[in-house]
Amino acid sequence: MQISIVLIVLAVLLFLAEALTPGFFLLVPATVLAILGFIGLLWPEVLFSWWSPVIAFALLIPMTYLTIKMYQRLAPPGPPETSVATSMVGREGLVTETVKPNSLKGKVRIQNDTWSATSDHEIPKGTWVFVFESEGVHVKVKEKEKTSE
Repeated sequence: MQISIVLIVLAVLLFLAEALTPGFFLLVPATVLAILGFIGLLWPEVLFSWWSPVIAFALLIPMTYLTIKMYQRLAPPGPPETSVATSMVGREGLVTETVKPNSLKGKVRIQNDTWSATSDHEIPKGTWVFVFESEGVHVKVKEKEKTSE
């Protein structure tokens, strides 16, 4: 009976730990320990028989599945929040630091990100550009053609 109480106390501590720092899947072992603890209180002879590991394993699989589904519902997977250079091709941006040929000191602001940029010719700060190529972590830009109004 003392072991059953210890299992239940451990389960409660794991439930609390999961509540304070969610995402560590502590619900799974906590649930298994709690159920084994209650079984030990009601039928102590089962806790020390070969049924105990069978019950634990039988609980482990559905609890793992249910926990994963619960976390997916709480925080559904979304698109990546980072941009890669290849996804920048075709986008427009504003030069924030003069862009020069063969130099990555130029900076271009595209949406909310600032990228190191280079070009075939010097492009002054404040000029609108578009990305025509990307290499690694920088982009190659050209001046956006001016439209006459």
